[in-house]
Amino acid sequence: MGIDVKLFLAGFCIAHTQGFNVGTAGAKIFSGPAVEEFGYTVQQISNDQGKWMLVGSPWSGYPQNRKGNIYKCDLNASRRAPCQKLNLADSISIEGVQSINVNMSLGLTLTPIAKPNTLMTCGPLWAQRCGSQYFYPGVCAEVSPQFTLQPAFSPAIQSCGGPMDVAIVLDGSNSIYPWPDVRNFLIKLLENLDIGPDKTRVSIIQYSEDLSFLYPFSSDKNKDKVLSAASGIEQKTGEETNTFEALDYVRQTAFLPENGGRPGATKVLVVVTDGESTDGHKGQEVIERCKRDGIVRFGIAILKQSADIQKFIKEIELIASTPTENYMFNVSSEQALINIAGTLGDRIFNIEGTSQGQEFQLEMSQVGFSAHQTNKKDVIMLGAVGAYGWSGTVVHHTAGKPHIFLKNAFEKTLDDRNHSSLLGYSVTSVSDGSSEFFVAGAPRAVHRGQVIVYSVNSQNQPIIVVCGLQIGSYFGSVLCPVDVNADGVTDLLLVGAPMYMSEEKSETGRVYLFTITEGILSHQGVLEGPSASENARFGTAITAVPDLNLDNFSDVVVGAPLEGNGQGNGQGAIYIYYGDRKTIRKQSSQVEHTNNFIYIYIYIYIYIYVCVCVCVCVCIIHR
Repeated sequence: MGIDVKLFLAGFCIAHTQGFNVGTAGAKIFSGPAVEEFGYTVQQISNDQGKWMLVGSPWSGYPQNRKGNIYKCDLNASRRAPCQKLNLADSISIEGVQSINVNMSLGLTLTPIAKPNTLMTCGPLWAQRCGSQYFYPGVCAEVSPQFTLQPAFSPAIQSCGGPMDVAIVLDGSNSIYPWPDVRNFLIKLLENLDIGPDKTRVSIIQYSEDLSFLYPFSSDKNKDKVLSAASGIEQKTGEETNTFEALDYVRQTAFLPENGGRPGATKVLVVVTDGESTDGHKGQEVIERCKRDGIVRFGIAILKQSADIQKFIKEIELIASTPTENYMFNVSSEQALINIAGTLGDRIFNIEGTSQGQEFQLEMSQVGFSAHQTNKKDVIMLGAVGAYGWSGTVVHHTAGKPHIFLKNAFEKTLDDRNHSSLLGYSVTSVSDGSSEFFVAGAPRAVHRGQVIVYSVNSQNQPIIVVCGLQIGSYFGSVLCPVDVNADGVTDLLLVGAPMYMSEEKSETGRVYLFTITEGILSHQGVLEGPSASENARFGTAITAVPDLNLDNFSDVVVGAPLEGNGQGNGQGAIYIYYGDRKTIRKQSSQVEHTNNFIYIYIYIYIYIYVCVCVCVCVCIIHR
C-alpha cells in the first residue's frame, strides 16, 4: 500500500465558530511506498521554479538498504502527479572518513533553518568504519532551494584512534605445529587492523632461541603489501623458547625511529606462544621495563597437554596488560587461533577507538535523530539519543561549529543507571520574551519519561525537569511550543505521551499542556482526545498551525495515527484545537479520519499566500 500525502484547501469560517474548518474535498494527493515510510517528514519550500513539498522517506531502499531518500512534489502539478526522488543519500561523504552509506535513514529529520528556503536533513544511522568496527555518529546536511545537498557534517565523528605501532611477536620454535595455522591467524589479524601510513603500522617478529625481524615498521605501510609479506612467512624453528629475551629486544629496538617507530604512536605488543619459556626468570624484570615504556601488551597462549598449564598461564598473565581478561587469550591449538583473530583485532583497535574498552561515549550517538532551528535563528539543536551508552545528549550547532553537551551536563538530572533515557529524542526551544530556553525530551528516563529545560550558561545545568506520570508512556517523545497570540512569547509547551495507557488498558495516548515562566514549566492539564478504549496513540505528532478559524490565534493539530485500527479499517485521525488568547481550548473543534492512511496525515492550510505543512506520522518507538 502506498502512503498518500494529502493537500487540502481550508474552508473559510466565522471567527469563534465550532464548525468544521478544514475541507477534505478536492484533495491533492502525493503517493509513495509505505515500506519506505514515505511521508515520515514533510516540509514546503519555494524556489524560482515554483512551490514544492519535500517528503522524507527514511526507509527508502528497504529491505536491502534503508539508506533513505527525499522526494520533491510539485504543488502546482496535477492532482495525482508523481513525486521525484532526489537521491541525496548517494552524495553523503565526509573528507578523510570511511563512510558507510547504508541503512542511514536519511530524511528521518527534515527541518527549516535560518537560510531562506533551505532545509536540513539528517541520517542518524549513518555509519563510519574504523578498522573492523562500525560506529553510528549520524550525519546532517543542508538541502538548498535547488534541491542540492550541501557538504555534510557529523559532530560526533570518530577519530579512529591515534597512530598505533603494533609489534606482533610469534613463537617459531619446533613445538609450534602446524605452522600454516599460525600464518592464517596472522593474516586474519592483519585484516582486522586499520593499517596505513598515518594509522596502524605493523612489525612482525619471530623468535625461538634468538630473534628475527621479518617485517619492521619502516617497511611498506600499504595494507595489501603487508598481507602479501605475511602470507610468505616460514617457520624459524628451534629447540628453545626465549620469550622474555625476545620481548626485551623488541622493546628496545622495534619502536625506534630508525625501524619506523613513531614517537607519538601508541606502542602495542602481541605475543603468541605455545608453552612455558626457557627464560622465565627474566619475566618480571622485562615486563616492568615494558610498563615503564608505556607498551600495551596482549598475550596469546596455545595450551597443550605437554605444557605445565598452571605455570604457563601465570606467565601469560604476567605478559598481558591489566585487566588481564581484556588482554589475554588462550586457545587449545594452532588451528583455533583464527577464531580469536577478529576479537583480538577489535581489542587492539579499542585501545584508541572506544575509550579503551569502556562504555561508549559518542561512537553510537545517532546525531540528527531530532532537529530544531531555535527562534533566535543562531542555534540548530540536534538530538543524539545514542550518546553515552544511550543516555543521550543534545548538540548545539552554531555558525557551522558544533557544541556537544558532555555526559556530566545532564547526568545527575537523568540519573540514568540503565543507560536508556534517550535524551534528544525530541528537541525544541521556548521564549519568555527576553530569554530563550532549550528543551529536550528523554522518553525513557526514570521509565516514565522526562522533559529537560535548560539554558546555556557557565554551568550548563538544567533549569527544571518535568517527569511523566506513567511508566512506559513515552512522555517527552514529542514537543511542540505554541505562541498562541503571535507576540514572540511561547504561551504553551505541549508534550506528547503517545503510549499513555488508559484504565481500559488501551494505549490511548495523552498530550500535556505547560506554561513557561522564566524557564519553569507549570502543568495546565491535558487535551481531551480519543475515548479511553482506543489504541490511538494520540500525541504521536503535534504541530502548531496558523489561525484556522480567523480569530487571530494560532491553533494546534494532534495526530492519533492508530485510531480506528481495532476495527480493522486502518483509519487514524487528527484532532484540531483552537487557540484562545494565551492558551488553547482543551476540547477539539474537529476530528478528521482518513481511510487507509495509518502512517501520515498532511493538511496544508493556504490563506493569503501562506502555505504551512502539517505532518502527523507514526514514530518508530523502541520500548
